[in-house]
Amino acid sequence: MAGGAAPAPRALLCALLWAAAAGGPGGSPAPSAFGRVYRGAVNISAEQVYAFAYSREPGQVDAVRVYVNSSSENLQYPVLFVVRQQKGVLSWQVPLIFRGLYQRTYNYQEVSRTLCPSEPTPEAGPSDQIIFVDVASMAPFNIAYELLVTRLESFQLETNKAFNFTASPSQPQYFLYKFPQDVDSVIIKVVSDVVYPCSVVSVQDIVCPVYDLDHNVEFNGVYQSMTKQAAITVQRKDFPGEQFFVVFVIKPEDYACGGSVPSSIHGNVNRTWNLQRTKNLQVTIVPSIKKSVYVQAMFFSFLSFLSFYLGSVVVAFVHYIRVRRKALAGRLSPEDGSGIMTSSHPITASTPEGSSYGAIDESSSSGGRHLSSPERGLPAGSDTDSSVEEESDFDTMPEIESDKNVIRTKVFLYLSDLSRKDRRIVSKKYKIYFWNIITIAVFYALPVIQLVITYQTVVNVTGNQDICYYNFLCAHPLGVLSAFNNILSNVGHMLLGFLFLLIVLRRDILHRRAMEMKDVYTLDYGIPKHFGLFYAMGIALMMEGVLSACYHVCPNYSNFQFDTSFMYMIAGLCMLKLYQTRHPDINASAYSAYASFAVVICLAVLGVVFGKNDVWFWVIFSMIHVLASLALSTQIYYMGRFKIDGPDSDLGIFRRAAMVLYTDCIQQCSRPMYMDRMVLLIVGNLVNWSFAIFGLVYRPRDFASYILGIFICNLLLYLAFYIIMKLRSSEKLLPIPLFCIVATAVVWAAALYFFFQTLSSWEETPAESREKNRPCILLGFFDDHDVWHFLSAAALFFSFLVLLTLDDDLDAVRRDKIPVF
Repeated sequence: MAGGAAPAPRALLCALLWAAAAGGPGGSPAPSAFGRVYRGAVNISAEQVYAFAYSREPGQVDAVRVYVNSSSENLQYPVLFVVRQQKGVLSWQVPLIFRGLYQRTYNYQEVSRTLCPSEPTPEAGPSDQIIFVDVASMAPFNIAYELLVTRLESFQLETNKAFNFTASPSQPQYFLYKFPQDVDSVIIKVVSDVVYPCSVVSVQDIVCPVYDLDHNVEFNGVYQSMTKQAAITVQRKDFPGEQFFVVFVIKPEDYACGGSVPSSIHGNVNRTWNLQRTKNLQVTIVPSIKKSVYVQAMFFSFLSFLSFYLGSVVVAFVHYIRVRRKALAGRLSPEDGSGIMTSSHPITASTPEGSSYGAIDESSSSGGRHLSSPERGLPAGSDTDSSVEEESDFDTMPEIESDKNVIRTKVFLYLSDLSRKDRRIVSKKYKIYFWNIITIAVFYALPVIQLVITYQTVVNVTGNQDICYYNFLCAHPLGVLSAFNNILSNVGHMLLGFLFLLIVLRRDILHRRAMEMKDVYTLDYGIPKHFGLFYAMGIALMMEGVLSACYHVCPNYSNFQFDTSFMYMIAGLCMLKLYQTRHPDINASAYSAYASFAVVICLAVLGVVFGKNDVWFWVIFSMIHVLASLALSTQIYYMGRFKIDGPDSDLGIFRRAAMVLYTDCIQQCSRPMYMDRMVLLIVGNLVNWSFAIFGLVYRPRDFASYILGIFICNLLLYLAFYIIMKLRSSEKLLPIPLFCIVATAVVWAAALYFFFQTLSSWEETPAESREKNRPCILLGFFDDHDVWHFLSAAALFFSFLVLLTLDDDLDAVRRDKIPVF
C-alpha cells in the first residue's frame, strides 16, 4: 500500500508546479533544479520566483544551502531574497550589510545561507518537499544576480571524526549532531590555523530559525568567541531532542577577539569585503568523561589529603611513645647554651608565680637587674581576664621607657631581653590575630559567594561563555557549575588548613598543661609559645581554598582579588610569625597588620585597573614601595626604638635621617652596630628596589601576581636569613623540621612549574585566552592549574610546619642563651 500511495503526492506536486508556471509572467515560480546556477535581472516591475522540489526519505534530515550573488553595490536598491519553506521564511538582501564598532558598515555581495531543515516525520514512505526562492528589487533599473541552490551531503557531524569547512561573515555555516546512545556528554573542539578573522561558535537547539548572523547569533543557545581554538562541553540532559546545531559565524571585525579595526576604514565609508574574511575551520566532537571519572576524581582528592591526617597521627603517636619513654627514664638536665647546667643559674619551679615568663631569676640575665612581675599574685598559667590585659598602646613592662631603650639597643640581644612582658597579656595580643581573621573571613566570604553564584547564573541563563575564563578543554560541569574540577581541586587547602589547626591545638593544649604544672622548661626555656598567629595562618589557608574555589566558579577580571587576597595575608602572617619567634614583645599588633594587608589589597585592585598603561600609577607605586621598605627597615634595625624628635614635625624625620647617614657613613664610616640585621636589610632593600625598578620599567600586566611575587621573595629571603643565622648560632635542625624544609622546597618547585603553565588569562580577550587552553593531564579530570592547587596546598602546609617546628631544638635552652636575630 505504501508503495502505491507515493505517486499521488508526486503527481499533485508536478501539477502544482505546471499550473504555477503557466500562471503568467513576472511572479510565476519557475521549476528549478538543485546544483544549477541561475542568472537573471530584477527591477521594480519584474521579479523572479524559483521552485525547488525534492523528496525526503523517512527519518532523514536534508539540508539545503542557497548561494546568491549580485554585482550591484547600490545600497539604496538592494536585491531582496526571500526563501519560503513549509514552516518558515528566511530573507536577506544583497549587498548584505554588517555593522561594526563606531557604526562602521561592511558590505558583502556574495551571500550563502543554510536553510533550517525540516523535522523528520514518522511517515512510512518518502515525503515531497518544495522550496520557493523569490528574487526582487525596488530599483527602477535592472540589477543582475546569480542563484545557486544545493543539497548538502555532509550536514550531520559524526563522533570522533574531524570535519573541515570554510565560513565568512556573509556565509555562515551550521551542522547537526545527534548524541549516540551511550554518550551523555560531548566536547565540541574547533581549531583553525589562523588567528583572524574573529569567529563565534554557538550551540543551539533544533529550532527554526537558526541564528547564524553576527547580529543575532547571541540570541539563542550557548556561544563563545574564537581565534585559533574553542571548546564547548554539551550535555545530553540540556537537549530533550538529544540533538543540536553547531553554528559557526565569522565576525566582520576582530575587535571582540583582541584585534584592531582595519585602518583603511574611516567613519561610515562603505566597502565591499566579499571573500577577504574567509576562515578555514575544523570541528571535532568527542565524548566527554563518564560519571565514574567524577567519582574517581573526588575519591582521589579526598584520600590524597586524608593521607596527611594519617601521617600526622603516626608522627604524633611516635612522639607520644618517645615522650613516655623519656619520662620513665628520667628527664635529662637542661642545657644552658653550652650543654652544662651550672649551680650559678638556679632556675627551678620555685620561680615566683607572677614573674614574667621570659625573665630568668638571676642578676646577669638582664643587664644586672632582677626582673619582677607587676602581677606577682597571679599564677603563671592563669588566663583570667583583667582590664590590664586588653590590647592597647600601654606597655606592660615594669621598667620605664628609658630602660626599654637601653635593653633593646644593646649590641648583643638575647631572647630574655625581648620576652619580658607578662605571658598572659602577650598571648591575648596574638589571639586577636585569630579572632580578627575569622571576622574578616566571614564578612569577606559571604558577598563573594553571593556574587559568584550570580555570575554562574548569568552564564547559565544567557549562554555567554565569554564571561568566565575557564580552561574549556578541561572544564567538567556538575549541576549548575561549569568547571567543577577547578573547584574540587581546592579541597586540599581546606583539609590541610583544618589539619594544621588540629596540630596547633594539640601543641597549645600540651603547652597549657605544662603551664598549669609550672613546668620550668615551659616557663623559662625555649622560644615563648604563642599560638595566635598559627591559628590565624590555619584559618587563612582554609579561606584561601574557599575563596579560590569561589574565584574558579567564574574566573574573570572582576573577581580576581578573591583568589589573591588571602595569599597576601598568608605571606604576611608567615613573615610576622617568623619575626615574632625571636621578638615576641615588639611584634606588630593585629590591627596594624590587617590594616597593612587591606592597603596592599587596595593597591592590587588599583594596579589591575590603572597599571596597564598609566605611567603615573607605577611612579607612585614604586615610590610607596621604596619608602615603605626604608621605613620598615628602620623599624626592624632599631627594634622599634627609632624616634623622630625635631622642631618641625614635617622635616624632623628627614633631618634625622640625613644626620645619621652623614655621621655613620661619611664622617666616620664606622662598622654598623647591628651587623647581622644590617646585612639582611641591605639585601632586602636591594631586592625590593629591584622589584620597584622592574615594575616601573616593564609595567607587568599581571599586577596581582607581581605584588604576590614581592611578598613571596621577601618571605623566602627572611626565612633563608633566619635558618642561616640559626645554624651560625650553633643551633640544630631536628629531623622533623629538616624533613619539612626539604619537602617544602621540593613541593614548591613542582607547584610553581604547574603554576607557570598558563591555561587562561583574564588580562586578554576570552578568545585570546582560549588559545592557551590545554587538555586534562591527571585522571582525565584535572588540568595543570588543578595540580597547582593540589601541590600549593601541600607546600603551604609544609611551610607552616617549618615555622611551627623550626625551633623545637631550643626547648631545653635557656632564653638568656638564645640569640636574637
